[in-house]
Amino acid sequence: MTRHSLRVLSVVIAMTRPDPASAQPPSPVTDAVAAEAKAALVAKHGEGERARIERGVDQVRSLWRATDGDAAAFRSFVAAEFLPKGEALDAAFGRLESALEALGGYFTSMVRDLRRGADLEIGPLIPLDERLAGFDPSAHLSEDLFQGRIAFVALLNFPLTTLEQRLKDGGGWTRRQWAEARLAQRFDTRVPAEVNAATARAYAEAGSYIAAYNIYTHHVLTADGQRLFPAGQRLLSHWNLRDEIKARYADSDGAPKQRLVAKVMDAIVRQTIPAAVVNNPLMDWTPETGAVVLSPVKDADPPGGAIATPSGDGEDDERYRRWMGVFQAERKADPYHPRNPTFIDRRFNLNREIPEAEVTKLLEAVLTSPLAEPTARLIEKRLGRKLEPFDIWYAGFKPRAKHTEADLDALTRKRYPSPSDYAADIPRLLKGLGFSDEKARFLAARIVVEAARGSGHAFGGARRDDKAHLRTRIGAGGMDYKGYNIAIHEMGHNVEQVFSVSTIDHTLLMGVPNTAFTEALAFVFQARDLPLLGLGEPDPEAQRLRALEEFWATREIAAVGLVDMAAWRWLYANPDATPARFREAVVGIAKDVWNRHFASLFGQRDVTLLGIYSHAVDSGLYLPDYGLGHLIAFQVEEHFAKVKGPLGPEFERVTRIGSVTPDAWMRQAVGAPLSAQPLLDAAQRALAVSPK
Repeated sequence: MTRHSLRVLSVVIAMTRPDPASAQPPSPVTDAVAAEAKAALVAKHGEGERARIERGVDQVRSLWRATDGDAAAFRSFVAAEFLPKGEALDAAFGRLESALEALGGYFTSMVRDLRRGADLEIGPLIPLDERLAGFDPSAHLSEDLFQGRIAFVALLNFPLTTLEQRLKDGGGWTRRQWAEARLAQRFDTRVPAEVNAATARAYAEAGSYIAAYNIYTHHVLTADGQRLFPAGQRLLSHWNLRDEIKARYADSDGAPKQRLVAKVMDAIVRQTIPAAVVNNPLMDWTPETGAVVLSPVKDADPPGGAIATPSGDGEDDERYRRWMGVFQAERKADPYHPRNPTFIDRRFNLNREIPEAEVTKLLEAVLTSPLAEPTARLIEKRLGRKLEPFDIWYAGFKPRAKHTEADLDALTRKRYPSPSDYAADIPRLLKGLGFSDEKARFLAARIVVEAARGSGHAFGGARRDDKAHLRTRIGAGGMDYKGYNIAIHEMGHNVEQVFSVSTIDHTLLMGVPNTAFTEALAFVFQARDLPLLGLGEPDPEAQRLRALEEFWATREIAAVGLVDMAAWRWLYANPDATPARFREAVVGIAKDVWNRHFASLFGQRDVTLLGIYSHAVDSGLYLPDYGLGHLIAFQVEEHFAKVKGPLGPEFERVTRIGSVTPDAWMRQAVGAPLSAQPLLDAAQRALAVSPK
């Protein structure tokens, strides 16, 4: 689970799905003017076009401003630009699809280039990198397309649809109907350019903060002054910290390290972590006492010349200040979406196209399952001790637990000393995943591998001739296992991105329904990371335990999603709160979700670990997608297991379904709607076997 989907182009016309209404000033087009325009068009084109004419005129009227022209200009425009069904309409559809691919595609690659300093290890991060990352070259694009009346041509000739219509009728639509629906959606609101630009800046600032949030663990001491971690180890929050906990289940003496990492996480959530120890290898910190001193051990050079200031002062709620910056930026767009007047509404109804209540129901189906109790007791039996809070990330069901982190690191560092070495190995990896030689070469030629400043992400293209970029952390000694595991995950995103952009029938349908689906497809790759290293296929026992691994992991990430959702609801209820108040609220929310779904299993209340995820800060209500992604991935994996033959062709087929609704995608891909039940049924079967 990595930050693959940067919020860098949230306002590019080819990448958004805005709301069918806006908070613009009243239209200068009166009822009488609209009726006159409709009558003239029906007289010209016939009764057979009446429904399209009335719909199109109303759609244009809803967003026509006085600055777009007076009543005469409106009548003239609709008279000249309405196209009856036939060759002219088909030609206009093709031109618009091509134009939007070019606009969205080139802006995407431009933003990717502007973000190089913030996203890639190309030298110390400098203040200019954050400014470049926060610059949105597409901020004025939407309004420019309205002012140039290109948007109005689309609204006049193609249908706006509601979520209810898409869920009810979309299953029977043709590919052209879906493409037309997505085309009109690109133009169904007019958010001012300054709002778009402010949103891009807020996400960039939050992203830069998160990308540099490293903890040098050799300098995190136990209460008795011990250094438990190797010199030079630098772990990014939250990704690497969480993965360090997972990795230590393979060590007989891993628990003390896991406990220490959990203390670091708790300090980050509560913001009691001293600011002086963040991204700084010059300071020693003892979480249990809060003591911070200049370290007598130098094991790494500080990035950007970090100043060694022995201060125990906390971060002053910077984590929550950045999070609130994203909230305030998104809130500025609320008046322009009266049907979905909050970012929460837009995230679920427009971006995910799964209502919030349905997402909550899916996540809570896993969290409230009675299977949690026997699974927890089984984990205790396997650990030989009582559960501790960090065991929400228990990884002992995985085959990986048989291999120590040091052994895996040695293997991956030898194989991938640089990004180019991983890139050169992509064809072999893809063939190992079941793609033909031809497809492996095709995909590898369209994936660029780069060293990430953060944990890693996949930055796909948005036009057919662009390449997908795979970013993962690669240290001076080569790619460690954490970086490799992330790289396999990101490669799953990249393969989906290449297929769903470069080979799809309509670029208006490029991508997948929402980020939960690309996460699900990336999980399919990530689950096969050890066989790709030549460490063998999972044995029958491991296959059986996979359901318990997925169930336990989905419980954790589903709870994290609920924390994210509750935090945003709190922000809307308290829009003028200080970062300190917001921090107190998030800590309380994390504790509450823990107490409801984990306290009885772990025998401990008021744990804050569910608030650690960095996505909450820089990705705008993104975390529910991970829980959904796990459920989708399990259903997809079960489908793949039933398909005779290699994985590759079927993976390609499902990725080319495109950005239809989640329900329509699932029915086409696996023949069933999205549900938590397949995972729960499999976990129950696994428990019935009583694995040891």
